[in-house]
Amino acid sequence: MPYLNAKLSAPPSAELTAAIAARLTELTDAVLHKKRELTSVAVEYVPPAQWFIGGESLAALGLATFYLDVKVTEGTNSKDEKALYVAQVFAAVAALVGDLHPTSYIVIHEVRGDAWGYQGKTQEFRYVQGKPN
Repeated sequence: MPYLNAKLSAPPSAELTAAIAARLTELTDAVLHKKRELTSVAVEYVPPAQWFIGGESLAALGLATFYLDVKVTEGTNSKDEKALYVAQVFAAVAALVGDLHPTSYIVIHEVRGDAWGYQGKTQEFRYVQGKPN
């Protein structure tokens, strides 16, 4: 049940939004082994003139960037899976938006199972409920 919030320094586009959401969902399923049907993606846009790296706007630099904030249940992915995910997400976004500034960030937050959930039940509750007696 991951939640992904992506911010892009690009002009808003329905086509790009759909492509980003689809690719992030695909990678989250394939690399982090999260259920596609429970993966939630929000995409926001920040004009390149309003995003600064090292004190310079992306408009002046002529580059794009993004920030991806991912929340997953703590302990459900290995270091190798997370490293592969970061690399593949960076490459996927670059393929969709073009030249990326190297300081495009992907942050994977591991949230305790008792601290979040969906449909009114925590992940911890689902874990305990699924254990054999």
